[in-house]
Amino acid sequence: MINISNLQKRYGETTACNIKAFHLNKGEILGLVGNNGAGKTTLFRLILDLIKADEGEIIVNNNINPTKSEDWKNFTGAYIDEGFLIDFLTPEEYFTFIAKTYHIDEARVNERLQEFNAFMNGEIVGHKKLIRDLSAGNKQKVGIIGAMMHQPQLLILDEPFNFLDPSSQNTLKKILTNYNQNTQSTILISSHNLTHTIDISTRIALLEHGNIIRDMDNQHEAAKQELEEYFTMSE
Repeated sequence: MINISNLQKRYGETTACNIKAFHLNKGEILGLVGNNGAGKTTLFRLILDLIKADEGEIIVNNNINPTKSEDWKNFTGAYIDEGFLIDFLTPEEYFTFIAKTYHIDEARVNERLQEFNAFMNGEIVGHKKLIRDLSAGNKQKVGIIGAMMHQPQLLILDEPFNFLDPSSQNTLKKILTNYNQNTQSTILISSHNLTHTIDISTRIALLEHGNIIRDMDNQHEAAKQELEEYFTMSE
């Protein structure tokens, strides 16, 4: 699903990303973990063509280079931060806007939103609130739902558990794992919450100073001990 080769991104003398080779298979849930400044968000922004690499390339879905073609947008959903939202719209208007972008009719929008009822917890739609007036947690929910509205084959979420209460965090874990199992979509998440990342990821990549220093299979939480040892030593 994603092939990375000789990828580098530098800011002055700081190398934010330096990945020689990495391959992500279709249907995997990849958890990106690392301390602050490890390069997780930089890598996501490179995949989404939000920033340009200094060297190397990323190929998605076998033959698409996001810097040369926009075809990847048809099957990709992402939420990185509030900059992805249109905060002068209500959540309903925002979801409708995204749906129109992907030629999804209103009836289908309503069907999709019903699938997120437990996650929205009665706090997102039907209140005539602008997105900018929502709490940080509810903005996070709007962004995640928007990213999943068109049922993308590739879903990228940066710190998706941020700002969510424990119940919503657990609901989100179920949403992501069920979505992966039902659609065989590829999911990339980054999170400082090691427990949640281990719970849902089938594979975990550990970043340090822009490098993937460990690539771990996480079937049956196989990476748990190694990750706990790493972050204990790095304290």
